[in-house]
Amino acid sequence: MGGAAAAGWQRIALPDAEVALWPQWLDATEADALFAELRQAVAWETHRIRLFGREIDSPRLSCWIGDPGAGYTYSGTRFEPRPWPAALAALRARLEQACAARFNSVLANLYRDGDDAMGWHSDDEPELGARPVIASLSLGAERRFRFRRRRARGEPAQPGDTVELVLPHGSLLRMAGATQHLYRHALPRVRGLAAPRVNLTFRRTDPSAR
Repeated sequence: MGGAAAAGWQRIALPDAEVALWPQWLDATEADALFAELRQAVAWETHRIRLFGREIDSPRLSCWIGDPGAGYTYSGTRFEPRPWPAALAALRARLEQACAARFNSVLANLYRDGDDAMGWHSDDEPELGARPVIASLSLGAERRFRFRRRRARGEPAQPGDTVELVLPHGSLLRMAGATQHLYRHALPRVRGLAAPRVNLTFRRTDPSAR
């Protein structure tokens, strides 16, 4: 992330990980327009996930979008990509330049209010590769986002194991290197929050790697 593109990035202090936040990657006017368009243009659906051996509804609405053949298996379910909406297709090249990476797919998530959330997990599926670059664009309600270092069974927690960020409207979070293998992340619930949030996590998948 060299040159002029590096000017907006703020490094996040996570040992052995590569995480950076660009708090205002999109200005308010563009972020507002994209947020409104995606809420209407994306085919939102409830994905089923496996948790503690049971299949349950994911606590958010989602849509897997990507190039033909960019399938993705998550929590025991196989997702085939829907076509790129025009707004996201236009955005992809800008994200690739900002993040110095190539993307062929994006998981779009709609958190309808503060009751929608996501528990601790890592984006470490085999088709993402050993050191994936994940670009996460946030639109709408500001939400807290947490990282927690993975621990061996029985290993006690250490100071600094958990780091919390605030992801503003229009912000871009870049996770790379060993981040997904050393840390888990989560989006906790927010009591009393009525405003929605859209999150777009761009990535590059290789289905043959599974």
